[in-house]
Amino acid sequence: MADGGTGGPGAGAAGGWVPVQSQERAMWCDERFNFQATFLQCLAKHVPNIYSAEMDPLVEKQEEMVQAAILYPLECYLFGEDPDIFLEKLQQSGTSQLCGKVFKGGETTYSCRDCAVDPTCVLCMDCFQNSIHKNHRYKMHSSTGGGFCDCGDTEAWKAGPLCTKHEPGASGSAKENSGCQLNEEIMEHSRRVFPSVIKYIVDMLVWEEEKELPPELVIREKVDSYYCVLFNDEHHSYDHVIYSLQRALGCELGEAQLHTTAIDKEGRRAVKAGHYASCQEVKEEIKRHSENVSQRPLHVEVLHADVMAHQKFALRLGSWLNKLMSYSSDFRQIFCQICLKEEAGSEKPCFISKLMLWDAKLHKGARKVLHELIFSSFFMEMEYKKLFAVEFVKYYKALQKEYISDDHDRVLSVTALSVQMFTVPTLARHLIEEQNVITTITETLLEVLPEYLDKNDKFNFQGYSQDKLNRVYAVIYDLRYVLVSKPTLWTDRLRERFLEGFVSFLRILTCMQGMEEIKRQIGQHIEVDPDWEAAIAIQMQLKNILLMFQEWCACDEELLLKAYSECHKAVIRCSTNGRSREKTMFHLCGHTLESRPYRVSADPVSIHLPLSRTLAGLHVRLSKTGTISRLHEFVSPEEFQVELLVEYPLRCLVLVAQVVAEMWRRNGLSLISQVFYYQDVKCREEMYDKDIIMLQIGASLMDPNQFLLLILQRYELAEAFKKLKPTKDQDLIKQYNMLIEEMLQILIYVVGERYVPGISNVTKEDVIMREIIHLLCIEPMAHSAITKSLPENENYETGLENVIDKVATFKKPGVSGHGVYELKDECLKEFNMFFYHYTKTQHSKAEHTQKKRRKQENRDEALPPPPPPDFSPAFSNVVRILNCDVMMHILRTVLQRAVELETHLWTEAMIQMVLHLLSLGLLEEKQQLQKSPEEEVTFDFYHKATRMGSSALNAVSVLTLLEKLKRVPQLEAQKDTVSWILQMFDTVKRLREKSSLTTIAATSGSEATKVDESTQDKEKAERKRKAEAARLHRQKIMAQMSALQRNFIETHKLLYENTLEAQGKEDAIMEEESISSAIDYSKIALGPKRGPSVAEKEVLTCILCQEEQEVKLESAAMVLSACVQKSTALTQNRSRILEHSGDTLDPLFMHPDLPCGTHTGSCGHVMHAACWQKYFEAMQLNFRQRLHVEQIFDLENGEYLCPLCKSLCNTVIPIVPLQAQKINSEDAEAVAQILSLARWLEIITARISGYSMKNAKGEKQNLPAFTNKGMGNSALEFNSILSFGVQSSAKYSNSIKEMLILFATTIYRVGLKVAPNEADYRIPMMTWSTCAFTIQCIENLLETEGKPLFGSLQNRQHSGLKALVQFAAAQRTTSPQVLIQKHLIRLLGVLLPNFKVEDTPSLLEVDMFHILVGVVLSFPSLYWEDAVDLQPSSISSAYNNLYLFHLTTLAHITQIVVSSATESPTAQSYENSEEAHSAQAFCREVFQYTSGCFSQDIPGWLVWDCVKKGIMPYLRCAALFFHYLLGVSPPEDLLQVSEEGQFKALCSYLSLPTNLFLLFQEYRDTVNPLLQRWCADPVVLSCLKGKSIAVRYPRKRNSLIELPEDYSCLLNQASQFRCPRSSDDEQKHPVLCLFCGAMLCSQNTCCQELVNGEELGACTSHALQCGAGVCMFLKIRECKVVLIEGKTRGCLYPAPYLDEYGETDPGLKRGNPLHLCRERYRKLHLLWQQHCIIEEIARSQETNQIFFGFNWQLL
Repeated sequence: MADGGTGGPGAGAAGGWVPVQSQERAMWCDERFNFQATFLQCLAKHVPNIYSAEMDPLVEKQEEMVQAAILYPLECYLFGEDPDIFLEKLQQSGTSQLCGKVFKGGETTYSCRDCAVDPTCVLCMDCFQNSIHKNHRYKMHSSTGGGFCDCGDTEAWKAGPLCTKHEPGASGSAKENSGCQLNEEIMEHSRRVFPSVIKYIVDMLVWEEEKELPPELVIREKVDSYYCVLFNDEHHSYDHVIYSLQRALGCELGEAQLHTTAIDKEGRRAVKAGHYASCQEVKEEIKRHSENVSQRPLHVEVLHADVMAHQKFALRLGSWLNKLMSYSSDFRQIFCQICLKEEAGSEKPCFISKLMLWDAKLHKGARKVLHELIFSSFFMEMEYKKLFAVEFVKYYKALQKEYISDDHDRVLSVTALSVQMFTVPTLARHLIEEQNVITTITETLLEVLPEYLDKNDKFNFQGYSQDKLNRVYAVIYDLRYVLVSKPTLWTDRLRERFLEGFVSFLRILTCMQGMEEIKRQIGQHIEVDPDWEAAIAIQMQLKNILLMFQEWCACDEELLLKAYSECHKAVIRCSTNGRSREKTMFHLCGHTLESRPYRVSADPVSIHLPLSRTLAGLHVRLSKTGTISRLHEFVSPEEFQVELLVEYPLRCLVLVAQVVAEMWRRNGLSLISQVFYYQDVKCREEMYDKDIIMLQIGASLMDPNQFLLLILQRYELAEAFKKLKPTKDQDLIKQYNMLIEEMLQILIYVVGERYVPGISNVTKEDVIMREIIHLLCIEPMAHSAITKSLPENENYETGLENVIDKVATFKKPGVSGHGVYELKDECLKEFNMFFYHYTKTQHSKAEHTQKKRRKQENRDEALPPPPPPDFSPAFSNVVRILNCDVMMHILRTVLQRAVELETHLWTEAMIQMVLHLLSLGLLEEKQQLQKSPEEEVTFDFYHKATRMGSSALNAVSVLTLLEKLKRVPQLEAQKDTVSWILQMFDTVKRLREKSSLTTIAATSGSEATKVDESTQDKEKAERKRKAEAARLHRQKIMAQMSALQRNFIETHKLLYENTLEAQGKEDAIMEEESISSAIDYSKIALGPKRGPSVAEKEVLTCILCQEEQEVKLESAAMVLSACVQKSTALTQNRSRILEHSGDTLDPLFMHPDLPCGTHTGSCGHVMHAACWQKYFEAMQLNFRQRLHVEQIFDLENGEYLCPLCKSLCNTVIPIVPLQAQKINSEDAEAVAQILSLARWLEIITARISGYSMKNAKGEKQNLPAFTNKGMGNSALEFNSILSFGVQSSAKYSNSIKEMLILFATTIYRVGLKVAPNEADYRIPMMTWSTCAFTIQCIENLLETEGKPLFGSLQNRQHSGLKALVQFAAAQRTTSPQVLIQKHLIRLLGVLLPNFKVEDTPSLLEVDMFHILVGVVLSFPSLYWEDAVDLQPSSISSAYNNLYLFHLTTLAHITQIVVSSATESPTAQSYENSEEAHSAQAFCREVFQYTSGCFSQDIPGWLVWDCVKKGIMPYLRCAALFFHYLLGVSPPEDLLQVSEEGQFKALCSYLSLPTNLFLLFQEYRDTVNPLLQRWCADPVVLSCLKGKSIAVRYPRKRNSLIELPEDYSCLLNQASQFRCPRSSDDEQKHPVLCLFCGAMLCSQNTCCQELVNGEELGACTSHALQCGAGVCMFLKIRECKVVLIEGKTRGCLYPAPYLDEYGETDPGLKRGNPLHLCRERYRKLHLLWQQHCIIEEIARSQETNQIFFGFNWQLL
């Protein structure tokens, strides 16, 4: 039933199978028959025939035969009726409450952080969308495959276990109990059928004979037909296998690839069929070739054809059973019973255990079927899940060992199912109690790691195998799963079994305690760094398990004490080894320490002490629960040996200090890395933190002086404190100084770090809050950065969200960057400069930030410690360290050195720490005095600190030294702190005195603070005075400077005026605008009233040589760096097929769809042409010498990075100066009298006819005349064009000409994707086309951004556009004028249909703005004479431009009316306006000329509304074009955004009446014949009749596709995506094209396409079509945007989806809910519309060169 359903009725169509069915059904139904024998007989008969062609199987045919011959009769027997009908009934009768969906790799899973019992509880997308959890704090992740949806499992969720689909009473599940029960007959049949089917499947899957079948399956003569079968492994790569197959089989690459893909997917594949000998030969060949490539041969077997067939059918039966399981709980139960049934009296395992044990030997396809079967049967029935788990634990060791020696991925191993059982709380409890699962797992760990044990039974992972250890981690994970939820109710049995497991776990820790000891290298540097990663990685894996064991122990008082006792014994056992040395004595300050000699710098030391640290964790929990009072019952004080317990953690801390002091430099990087991880957030909870706790335990139980002496001795500082001047050796002093700093820091931590539940009375929330406060004291941080800096618990939670809002405020991000949390002001008082989780850099950064803040607030810079919480009773003795003799001696010695001796004997950091310790002592005493009467307070820090030293060495009190310290010049920065401490001394003194006078302590405290405040006020006033003085001083200096400046300007006035004239282009434009508003110039660009061009002197600086040059026609060329690219940014029809090659393309006419244009953009940086050529040649030379380096840019195609801004460019635009032209108004009026449109048309027609005659050398030309007079005097008419004014053509320097040709050729090459050819006739066409298209892109951009047409362009756009338009006008001079004329005639053919030009497109098939640019720029070619090089004068060109523009505008209005005037009305009706009447009249004419095809019923006001809206983009583009061509200033209204004002201003600037239809009336006689021809065109008529569709105006503005608000909607779409080209359900990489919304299957061989003989991935080939090679995709499962260009370049870009903390989540690693950020999506839209995608890719590739390894071609 899997795959093809039952296929019952259709099966009858398979001809000869019908009798077989009925015959077999009859046989099976007969009670007397032995079902099993009959079943096997049937299989023996059919299976080898069905699966006979294994090399190229016809899957559908095989399936049809299987259904007809075997499955259909089997189902009929099983159900007793037609299978389809029966299963339909069963389906409707109810669904299971459990969802049970098995996840495929890459599928999205959801976990609820509020309700899930642990993070392994997940929902599939359907269940999540229909559950209450979608409104909670959820996480989403990509599944690695093999998981299982937990919907319906009440143990997995604290709330909302069922989604609406699986709730009782949901569709189909209401009749759960009534209809779902199978009748007894079917149950009976099932009990008969299932054993045979299951036995057959098991037997065939574990069958080891390659040549023989079981006797019961043999019914015919054995034939010599074999297959050579190749199996999958994870050792050989794809390429290895392809190579081996090609060599062994001699096959084509394609065939080898097919085999390899199938092997990877299914796990095995027949690669050769034939006789045994030939298959055997191929097997040996494959093995030989694969062994050559890698060290291990491929796994190949020769199987008999029948064996292969039965094994394949066994899997088919497996999927059949799997499908059957989903229909009924009864089927599942019967199946499970049979699978678990053991043969009576036999030692053999049951069926399911047999399969599990064989799992590692099965191939991939078989494993998948087996695991799915387990999911659909055992895991859907809680009772059987329990029994399965028992079997699983029974064989756990064997299964894990098999997995560790196997090389398949974890997902494909049966051991991966452990998570499904061990995380169910009740099941985990049951397995601990009944199966002793903790012990089983820990013993398995010890059994799989013996090779790593050294002679002392300690682990040593030198030369470890990473793959093997990764597999061992799976066992560690199982332990974590079992412990993930703590029991609430303890039974004696559970307690006993857990303790047994804990003791077993201690054995692992014993092997780790002191492992991988290291010894300091002296003299010579270590040669090879030892392997350290494995030990640290195991430590990381165990971190949460250690914490969970401690938490479990803490649940039960009795258990905690027993566990502590066991752990203590283990630590003592490990510590007493090798303690043979004699004890020595150490005296200081009248105190003596007796200890065994040990030096970290000379003896072996280890950083790994998990046993000691576990004991510290348990000790803290004893203190927290108060159980510590009973500890003596379990561990007697004599046995406790606290010095021993402290010894090893102390050594570890000393090692860290010595590494900091650079004493271990010769031990290489491995030690530095270990120390880094020791203190890093990933490990510190169970390493560094616990060592500090162990020292606190020592301090609380040892005599304080003894404790400090031990510390001095271990830090090897005994000598350093015996004398005031310990030594003269500078290196030794430096070393001492660093060690003293480290030791003082540890003492601060021992006394001051109390934020651990159990050490003081704080909660976990308090601890996290303190961590966050100290992180935010460094700088504001993003949510993810804070999360990374906090330790995770067993559920991957940090507890951040619960407390963050109490201590910080969130600041939202802008268009880039991320949101950050800033610390609330009231939390700043919690800042402790010596916070023990700060690294050195964090410490100095935090100190700097806080001092800076206090300075800004005009406060002193003292940063005293915040008052710490009180120690809990068990740790209350720790504070005694502060006021003991040895501590006073240490403090005095350091202070004395600072006051009396030279600087190298002490450091400022050391003083800071001493001051911090003094502050802690005073705070402690103050707190104690405020709480209890003075006589009860034994803590006498004040007394000790003000007393003289006992020895002659330090006969001064600490207080006196502090007074002197204020005067040490090097300690200026510590002055405020010293003052604060002296005030504290005063406060404590008052408290002592007050309390002895029996006044209330509290008032004294407030008085003391008053005193503090008064001194602070004085200091504040002093600061204020200083700040004011500094301000006045600054003011005075500024005044002097500006006076000097004024003086300088006066003296050099002339120089200043000159520079202002020659200011760069931007100023000139601004100036031009300000002048023109002051003096009322005519702001008209076309016709006789044309305003003057504002041509300023342009002086530019070359970015390469920094020399200035004025832009002139005769000067050497200056150029702008530019990038020419193809673009579909404006297309109206994405489905239009783009030409990949432009060899045959004619680019003269642009289709109104604007399917693909050529865009020219510039970064606006100027160079001399010669400088640029030198730069480009130098780059070429440079990269030829570095051939092995992959390029970001393609030098062959002229690409380079702009020298200044590093934008990607592929050409340069020559800067051609604007020719200033003025019109004499009298001449203009004289010409106006004669040169009407009709006359102008006559003249140009005559001119064109004359040229044609010349060119045709006397051939009769059929060119029309526009008047009835015939040709008249043709010579006179031919030259009459010249009579309205000519001038000689501009003469360009050779350098400029050269650049004109170079740029024009690049446009031609890139725009048409052809080889460069300077003489090609299409070069001028491409020049005009890119000019028009670029202007359209810029107009589109300004409109979508709502910016005014003029004055809002970026400088780079402005200078690029100006240069492009001037270049387009000048390019004509570098081409033969005859060619330009030919193009002009073809262009005019559209506007003047009287020209009989072949291939002229219809009016509706061209973009009018492209026509306008073409005709205006090519028109001067009509002035060309053989003898002289002429061009039209100002007046001539003014008229030419005016009439050409008017003609094009008339044609465009006709276009709009014909194609768009049928739109529904959007404007209000204004029936009687003049425009409406003119429009009505125009429509009547169109109606007449189109023989009634055009409806004349459309209201005039509607037509006018359509025309006005439709023509706007064209008018805006024309205004930009003529402004940059002629340099006439635009009217004021175009410098701001206003709908109505803009239209009027455009009409006035372009010499149009505001009622555009008046144009038709003005030129009525001349235009009507044209209109008649335009309307009579077959394409126009076809469109009006509705047979074809024309582009509507205004064209739609393109934008990126609409994305859903919630990212999970996109994931939902992706999960439903099915690759159109592959039938399998393997993991795909769905990507979404953001241009058109197409969903593609990326990075998959199934969707690769051959384009021009090259293999391209789905995205790359789609990009060629959709974006002319440039495209933007969203990788849905990874939440990343991919930008690609061409076949070789691409980059990743942040997706526009953010979580609630304003951060993106590439790869969905954090898994927070994501929502669309409109601003960022808009930024992506602008990146596209501004044509900056290529630039972004180049920039990204330059910064992240790591991406070069990626093959973008196959994306």
